[in-house]
Amino acid sequence: MQEKLATAADMEVARKLGLNADEYAAICGHLGRQPNFTELSVYSVMWSEHCSYKNSILWLKKLPKEGPRVLAGAGEENAGLMDLGDGLAVCFKIESHNHPSAIEPYQGAATGVGGIHRDIFTMGARPIASLNSLRFGSLDKPRTRHLLRHVVRGIGNYGNAFGVPTVGGEIYFDPCYHTNPLVNAMSVGIVRHGQTVSAIAEGVGNPVFIVGSATGKDGIHGATFASADLTENSAESLPAVQVGDPFQEKLLLEATLEVIRTGAVVGMQDMGAAGIACSTSEMSAKGGVGIDLWLDKVPTRQADMLPFELLLSESQERMLLVAHKGQEQKVLDVFEKWDLPCVKIGVVTEGPNIRYYWHDELVGEIPAASLVLGGGAPRYEREMKEPAYMAQVRAFDAGSVQDATPDEVPAVIRHLLATPSIASKRWVTRQYDSTVGAANRTHNLPGDAALVNIQGTDKGLAMTTDCNSRYVMADPERGCALAVSEAARNIACSGGEPLGVTNCLNFGNPYNPEVYYQFAHAILGMKAACERYGLPVTGGNVSFYNQSSDDGPVYPTPTIGMVGYLPDMRTGSMSSHFPQAGLQVAVLGPLVDEVNCSEYLYSYRGVTYSPAPFLDMDVEARLQQVLPQLIRKGLIRSAHDVSDGGLAINLLESGFHLGVGVNIRRAGNGRLDSYLFGEAGGRVVVSYMPEQEAAIRAACGDLPFTVIGETGGDALVMDGRTLIPLAEARDLYNHAIGRYMDAQGS
Repeated sequence: MQEKLATAADMEVARKLGLNADEYAAICGHLGRQPNFTELSVYSVMWSEHCSYKNSILWLKKLPKEGPRVLAGAGEENAGLMDLGDGLAVCFKIESHNHPSAIEPYQGAATGVGGIHRDIFTMGARPIASLNSLRFGSLDKPRTRHLLRHVVRGIGNYGNAFGVPTVGGEIYFDPCYHTNPLVNAMSVGIVRHGQTVSAIAEGVGNPVFIVGSATGKDGIHGATFASADLTENSAESLPAVQVGDPFQEKLLLEATLEVIRTGAVVGMQDMGAAGIACSTSEMSAKGGVGIDLWLDKVPTRQADMLPFELLLSESQERMLLVAHKGQEQKVLDVFEKWDLPCVKIGVVTEGPNIRYYWHDELVGEIPAASLVLGGGAPRYEREMKEPAYMAQVRAFDAGSVQDATPDEVPAVIRHLLATPSIASKRWVTRQYDSTVGAANRTHNLPGDAALVNIQGTDKGLAMTTDCNSRYVMADPERGCALAVSEAARNIACSGGEPLGVTNCLNFGNPYNPEVYYQFAHAILGMKAACERYGLPVTGGNVSFYNQSSDDGPVYPTPTIGMVGYLPDMRTGSMSSHFPQAGLQVAVLGPLVDEVNCSEYLYSYRGVTYSPAPFLDMDVEARLQQVLPQLIRKGLIRSAHDVSDGGLAINLLESGFHLGVGVNIRRAGNGRLDSYLFGEAGGRVVVSYMPEQEAAIRAACGDLPFTVIGETGGDALVMDGRTLIPLAEARDLYNHAIGRYMDAQGS
């Protein structure tokens, strides 16, 4: 073992590695002695927020994770796994790569995509679709344009080369994300029952292999880097950003799925945050065993790497694999076929310790369970208090805001269409390949959720990412419930049955009591919505420390990733676009007289603080039941939920694809701006043949149903007055982001 450091020196090293005095004392307790530098480095990454969830796990445990279709729930494996019937299962997860993307946007985003796909195929599932959720500052700032340009290139280049289509996502722009952009990546895969593999080490004497790319110094202390605020000196941490190789990952995918089929694999885990240190400790702790690890045998691409660097490196496209003793050659043959390094670097032992060797010298020994979540990793519940600004939210008086006049409405519509958060994201999506490698056919017809047909079946999956962070800022509990509700509504509008939730919880510093209040109450809102809709939370990611001294914390952004199931894509899928003229148009759900937290109120009227929009979870649950029934029975021709920008934007978006206008009449007795631009939840616009109305009303039962007009013409018209021609609206909507990017450069 290495010579012990003096206590004072150890404490200073621990502090620099992000460990406090109590944590250092706990480490000494687990070891029965002072740690050496290698051991302390391992604890520092494994007990970082990024790996241990030490400030969030007590709240995460409140989320529902049981359900009749759940095969692998939250915390059990690398990703959630849910049954689709007929021997098929869907595997899905979303994670953040925020800090790396703020410092080096191209590689930060690219490696975020690579990492989330590895979580899926390490379990034996083949990724079939990728989604993302992105947040940036104001597009009139050069930094924002630079970040957007390079994040999008990173996502597109990695995903396109890897061969998995990018099928959906969302992008919002707000000044609060100027320093701290959010880059959340989601992967969805398909696997047959019995062909999955667990992230576990078992069987004393079984060999441990490292497979995939060689190890370098990129990403060292990346988990620690992700567990601190960004500062003006964060660029000095650039070596903590990994470098990705999508072509190597494609080989690793195929080799991984093939080696699982040999039956030689006991367990496997990808190397993401904290690298070898994380994979060995989590797999050992899960199996209740130890591992002897020979670090000098790890293939490297840089000379003279030290033991702690090998343990902490986050070099991409690597796996840790435990094989059955005596079946090593099967494993070696598969990886040789795919021209990938596969080297035995350890052996499973009785445990409970992981022992690290360097040229036969023992350089570290740690009880595996002491490192991991659910074991010895610390768990905290921080101080919280209601944010001071919420007094201004409660004080909002809608009566103090001028209603839109009929003459003013066209100007409001033009403003909203050109607002980057609402406008078409085609500047972004045209850089993604939505069909690459799509043996599982992607349905490109525009809809509220992305649709993918499962190869060899008529079954389909609907998938989406959703969160309006302004709603969560105004009311963390209701705002997060609204995010869950919108995701489920989008799945239902496309014909799917919502199955389960994965989340990416992006917040500021948890030591800030106001931030922790936002986090805790967002969890309560997610819990309430998921329980009401019968949706298990199958896993996800917490990303704290998204704040800076200049900008403060970002808006609380609990991104919801959701997957839904379509039993038969031939009859059960639905577009959001009006298919023809002569259809009736109706709103399912209540007409609510409010403009709370709407884009209209925020960016047109300049009101920063107002309550979160209306939410009735009973109405939302009813919509989730009714919409798939209407679609499967062929009663409606389109369905599109009312969200950002309100009814006016919904109707225009519904007409853009085929150039079908709509004539509506004002309904209800409320304000004109609330009718056209309010963003209250629980509303969906449907179109249908007039003769189907009685059947639709019967299916809706007590769900509010209001006929507002009919399709036809080439404009949005209300009460005989043209609000905007469709061609002009489409031009504003389609080119708003491109005009920023092309005219002002990066």
